Amino acid sequence: MTKLKLDAIIDEKPVKLSLDIPAALHRDLLAYAEILGQQAGQPAPAPAKLIVPMLERFLKTDRGFARARRDQS
Repeated sequence: MTKLKLDAIIDEKPVKLSLDIPAALHRDLLAYAEILGQQAGQPAPAPAKLIVPMLERFLKTDRGFARARRDQS
């Protein structure tokens, strides 16, 4: 089975954020959630629960962002 970049979703107290996403992206998030749930042996998380871990992972692995952030210090 393919290893996804995200691990199980940790349930933390959220900060309210409202945004609109394209329908195609929502379908992709639904599919990702389904696969993630299967791999974790849990029900699929809600697509909204994927957004924060995906953004965190993206920011942690973006070398240009890390470099620019270091240069600002």
